[in-house]
Amino acid sequence: MFQGTGSSVGKSIIVAGLCRLFRRNGISVAPFKPQNMSNNAAATLDGGEIGRAQALQAIASGLEPSILHNPILLKPQSERGSQLIINGKFERSVSGFEYQKIKGSLMPHVEKAFMNLSAKHDLILVEGAGSPAEINLRDGDIANMGFATKLSVPTIIIGDIDRGGVIASLVGTKAVLDSEDNKSLIGFIINRFRGDPKLFKNGILEIEKRTQWKFLGLVPYYENIH
Repeated sequence: MFQGTGSSVGKSIIVAGLCRLFRRNGISVAPFKPQNMSNNAAATLDGGEIGRAQALQAIASGLEPSILHNPILLKPQSERGSQLIINGKFERSVSGFEYQKIKGSLMPHVEKAFMNLSAKHDLILVEGAGSPAEINLRDGDIANMGFATKLSVPTIIIGDIDRGGVIASLVGTKAVLDSEDNKSLIGFIINRFRGDPKLFKNGILEIEKRTQWKFLGLVPYYENIH
């Protein structure tokens, strides 16, 4: 599972790239995002709606986009409310407060979709949402650590160095997660790196020392990737 230190750190593109890489190497791979919040929706062949990023990831995997790839979609209608899409179909409109109360009850939909995909493919690349460090939202979570711990999915954290503060965001994520959630974490990736990697060698060593996570690589900065 790929989680991030925040929104827009590059999770979707990294997962899409890995889906294509594994597919080219003959591995049956599929993307999965338990919960997405976006108005950028894509239609599946059966008329369902999923996040557009998951549709892209499915295509990168050589698959037809399916509601299995994103069972829960929230389409914002205002600053406080969203349309709740379950398994591709509109359920109802919910406020942010109401969704926090009911989201835990949606885990069976998430588990069922994940298990269906797992039965069909050799590898599932799961994408989290936002950041697991938002511990005020941890209760009933289905998008990040709630999913990872329930399904025993190893997790990699992605940090965006281009926006600054990547050491603090990675070490801070480690610091605020409880011991059970930390057990799922196995490594970290630094995304959008510019310049000479040797200049960040000590930064990587400090992150490894303070988190006990394995450094898994630097992804260079590319212009105009969305």
